[in-house]
Amino acid sequence: MINFFEEAKNYEEQIIKDRRHLHKHPEIGFDLPQTQKYIQDRLDEMEIPYTSCGTVPDEVREKYIKAGFSSQENCTGVIATIGHGTPCILLRADMDALPIQEEVEVDFKSQLENKMHACGHDSHVAMLLGAAQLLKNHEEDLKGTVKLFFQPGEEWGFGSKLMIDDGALENPKVDVAFGIHIMPDQQAGTLSVSKGTLTQAMDTYIVDIKGNGGHSSQPHKTVDANMIMNQLYTSLNLLFTREAAPDQNVTFSIGAMNGGTVTNVIPDKAVLSGNMRSYDQKTRDYLCERIPEMIDYVVKAWRGEYSITDFHTPTTYNNPKFVDEITPLLQEVMGDENIVDNGVMSGSEDFSYISQEVPSAFVVLGTGEEGAPPVHNPRMFQNEDIFKYGAALHANVAMGWLHSQSEN
Repeated sequence: MINFFEEAKNYEEQIIKDRRHLHKHPEIGFDLPQTQKYIQDRLDEMEIPYTSCGTVPDEVREKYIKAGFSSQENCTGVIATIGHGTPCILLRADMDALPIQEEVEVDFKSQLENKMHACGHDSHVAMLLGAAQLLKNHEEDLKGTVKLFFQPGEEWGFGSKLMIDDGALENPKVDVAFGIHIMPDQQAGTLSVSKGTLTQAMDTYIVDIKGNGGHSSQPHKTVDANMIMNQLYTSLNLLFTREAAPDQNVTFSIGAMNGGTVTNVIPDKAVLSGNMRSYDQKTRDYLCERIPEMIDYVVKAWRGEYSITDFHTPTTYNNPKFVDEITPLLQEVMGDENIVDNGVMSGSEDFSYISQEVPSAFVVLGTGEEGAPPVHNPRMFQNEDIFKYGAALHANVAMGWLHSQSEN
């Protein structure tokens, strides 16, 4: 039996070095050329083969531009493999940052204005690179293939989908997948493991409303885009309160409303942007039908026209059978007393696209303490002593699960 945690201690300095380099040089979105190059250079050092993975179709790029994101031509994902043959387990790390100005004064503070690894993706990459070294050291003992999945664009909710569409789950075909997310406001050294639905689905709608503007003293000669936008705000916020069961934990929030410039001009155009969060697939499917219907009815009732730009990220689902299979492997690294179940997460996570394709498990590793600044906070800080646990978890799950399948 390989003690990956003890072995990971030998690489702790390198894991932290990798994390700090990435933290100092954050990139945002799908196109992360410097991050990709750093990962590829590290894989070259370990003599691990890899390929670039992912494309951004024109229609996807145009949709994100319309939603206010920067234009990005490339999806700079990386797929690496260790071992050979079947079965195949995928280990995932996301690698993009956020448009946040860091407020933590450390030696490795972000060197780029308004860009920060405030969700821990730098540590996700570093932990997976550490696991890559551990698994490469024992490649001859692997009873199948480990596929390393380094993905951009998680914060944009679609990076994993771009890589999947580019064939990331094929050649070799992935049988199961495992991922880790750090949490700086969860007690350091604890690991939250849940079964079933883990994260919310997120369904975003940006509605461009076209009316017919005019003088504020003559509203009867106009089609008031602002008024339509406000009617739509009320209708959409009421929809889930009347058509989703109270126990479904559905939320709908309008994040932005824009229309008009001065008090005495009724505007031609207005834009409303909001999103729905939900856990239950049946409820989500129903409301995703009703929301466009409501938009259509309200806008047309006031003689307006409209177009919708929509984005959809499904729920992350932890396959109960796979979770049961790997729980002993998690316990070997963390200790049974440090395995907890903190239940569902209130955010969304695009590991969900992977979990919809193959049996998956997504676990949450505490790197701080309760009450500490959470993810997406400019003061987010992590205990770097915990990163070696993440590397060992990846390696132990991959090695152990492949070995268990060879015995069946």
